[in-house]
Amino acid sequence: MVPRIVFVGTPEFAVPSLEALVGWNKEAVVAAVSQPDRPQGRHRPIIETPVKRAARKRGLPILQPVRIKSPEARPLIESLAPDLVIVVAYGQILPKWLLDIPRFGALNVHASLLPRYRGAAPLQRALLNGERATGITLMRMDEGMDTGPVISQVAFSIGDNETAGELASRASILAADFLLAELPGYLDGRKKPLPQDSSQATYAPLLRKEEGAMQFELLHTELHNRVRAMNPWPTAWCQCQGQALMVHRTRLPAAAAGAAGRIPGELIGFDRDAMVVQCGTGRIALWQVQAPGKRIVSGRDLANGLRLEAGFRFTNG
Repeated sequence: MVPRIVFVGTPEFAVPSLEALVGWNKEAVVAAVSQPDRPQGRHRPIIETPVKRAARKRGLPILQPVRIKSPEARPLIESLAPDLVIVVAYGQILPKWLLDIPRFGALNVHASLLPRYRGAAPLQRALLNGERATGITLMRMDEGMDTGPVISQVAFSIGDNETAGELASRASILAADFLLAELPGYLDGRKKPLPQDSSQATYAPLLRKEEGAMQFELLHTELHNRVRAMNPWPTAWCQCQGQALMVHRTRLPAAAAGAAGRIPGELIGFDRDAMVVQCGTGRIALWQVQAPGKRIVSGRDLANGLRLEAGFRFTNG
């Protein structure tokens, strides 16, 4: 018997998992739950969540309670009579009554190797901390934040210059494939959830806008990781000629060791299409940058346009 699945998710990261489940069995997914549509962008139009758009294209019923814990949400979920709830990046903690409704419980697809990086921004925090690998965890949910027993995990490497946006896009596909591969074993009892070792837990809170401020006194690898973690939001930035300069991408130049007597933030020269800047230790190449009101350009193009030469100093964000 095919279980009745209610899918719960919100951002683009969740869409491949929803589509994979529908492709696995088009009768299995009976509804999608997503956060409410919200205003976005410069002119603040109301934009549908990515999961809502994907569900609507598939003809699925869509629920968007303001708060999943609200009394109004409960009868809506109960009316669906789910056998299984699958959660991928929903953005709210599910109440106990919802966890208790489906006979197979609620499963969460989380983008880390739990118990490491519990929380809302596991990929961004992994990049910020310079991790060389991360993974996907399939777990059975409890009332805590990513504290439930683990069904299965898979690890994968992180590219040296991979941004949070690129990593999330790749991880979303891996997560969908992993979910389909592991779900049958859970449903037929072969995959048994095992408790996490909470003594090994680390946490991954949402990024704050101020974390995008660049500090050239940092180690060059730390600053590079910060830029990667902040792309696409909130985007790293520094000061150039008294204005905020958004730094979308950096890389570590071949000669990254730095030189004695250089000041953090000092423009040293160029590495192909990027500006090489001194850090507290080592050098970083500002590869793709954006001046206020302008498009994204290479570091060299920006330097040519602003007539920046060796010795110019960028200041911290």
